[in-house]
Amino acid sequence: MNSSIVRNARLGLLVCCALAGTALAVPGVQAQSVPAAASLPDFTGIVQKNAPAVVQVEAKYDGHDKPGLRGRQGQGGMPDDPQAEIFRRFFGMPMMPSPAEQAHTSLGSGFIISGDGYILTNNHVVADADKVVVRLQDRRILDAKVVGTDATYDIALLKVSAGGSLPTVSIGDSRSLKPGQWVLAIGSPFGFDYTVTQGIVSAVGRNLGKDDQPYTSFIQTDVPINRGNSGGPLFNLQGQVVGINSQIYSGTGGYQGVAFSIPIDVAMNAVDQLKTKGYVTRGQLGVQVSAVSDDMEKAYKLPDASGAAVADVTPGSAAEKAGIQNGDIILGYDGHAIHDPADLPPLVATTKPGTQVPLEILRNGSRKTVQVAVGAMARDKDSVDSVGAAPGQASSGSSMLGITVQPLDDATRKQAGLKPGQGVSVGDVTGDLAAQAGLQPGDVILMVNQQPVGSVEAFRAATRGVKAGSTVLLLVRRNGQNGFIGLTVPGDK
Repeated sequence: MNSSIVRNARLGLLVCCALAGTALAVPGVQAQSVPAAASLPDFTGIVQKNAPAVVQVEAKYDGHDKPGLRGRQGQGGMPDDPQAEIFRRFFGMPMMPSPAEQAHTSLGSGFIISGDGYILTNNHVVADADKVVVRLQDRRILDAKVVGTDATYDIALLKVSAGGSLPTVSIGDSRSLKPGQWVLAIGSPFGFDYTVTQGIVSAVGRNLGKDDQPYTSFIQTDVPINRGNSGGPLFNLQGQVVGINSQIYSGTGGYQGVAFSIPIDVAMNAVDQLKTKGYVTRGQLGVQVSAVSDDMEKAYKLPDASGAAVADVTPGSAAEKAGIQNGDIILGYDGHAIHDPADLPPLVATTKPGTQVPLEILRNGSRKTVQVAVGAMARDKDSVDSVGAAPGQASSGSSMLGITVQPLDDATRKQAGLKPGQGVSVGDVTGDLAAQAGLQPGDVILMVNQQPVGSVEAFRAATRGVKAGSTVLLLVRRNGQNGFIGLTVPGDK
């Protein structure tokens, strides 16, 4: 049976165990003493303090099915399952949608990181949603705006308005985690809100390969994680969040003792960027690396197979400018040892572009250290600014226009024949108004109502006053040609 990484798991058979805390009397065998309960950690204080800051996240897909429900394992809702329907009907499992509702609903978890209403969850919980709501422990249901998302790190930042300060979690340091330490999760598996599970850290710095978040070094635990836990917090014994529960490794679709969490340090770095500029920037060296083979170990007379062998250097990249060559073996990056190729991408990605970093390499049998000015990784389409990305919150601004925008770098501007500081790019068309007007992803918006826009912030400011019934005139550049597109926002009915 092939095992696979899944971000949530299918409901399995419920088994009742009645042996916990029970001594079995066996004739002729002396009873063994049970270790004192006091030797085990008591999690009640952590749960009581932090549970109010944990939320259930519900993403709705009005008028269309969740994207790739069957082929994509990142959604928080439950797939069609006769067994699940039996439990839903007869046992009233909370927040479990019917099969008809499942196609339009995704359930997950999240946690409040600031009293003014910022909430952290997984991108795959809310991806492409038309509306997002969160449910608090005090039973309040609040509409949430998607401030920004990053598919590469699987992070989404939400914002709610609650008319007052909200309870928050404390943020810890995931870099201090060690295998064997106790951790616990609070979330909503299968819709059972505020479920607490515990376990230990099984490993740290776990890389899942180039096809699944290669720029994240996961925390591996044996904490039971199931469908609906995605986006929820992982706590240490100090009651601090050290990770975001994200995926499990399973050969059956259900929890099998191996779970993965995104380190909170990575997540908070993404949060800061999403707040300030609406997208996440990652560092890049510009090298293709491979494992140190047995042949290389023998040929280079290496003591072991540690390191990342440089197989190719991208022309014009940071690595080429620093003099990195094919055949070099990278042994260290900014003071961190590189044991295998998977160690390198997460370290480089979290480095701010432009930072000077020492790179320890082995060349022709000699160790040397070179300084590299880390470059910036190109952003994919998923890493867009989420202006108006929370449908159902279209009270003003660009959300009423039905588009998301992203900034342009100087190279893209030059290619499009634009001057520095001109225009923003349409990342996605999310509403009928923009679609009917003919706007397309990749269009460059130069002006809004004759006001030049050269940044996401400028675009937000120019569209902030848009109201129902008003007309917005956009100057748009497409395929080297400029033209005006008018969007008239429907009036109140």
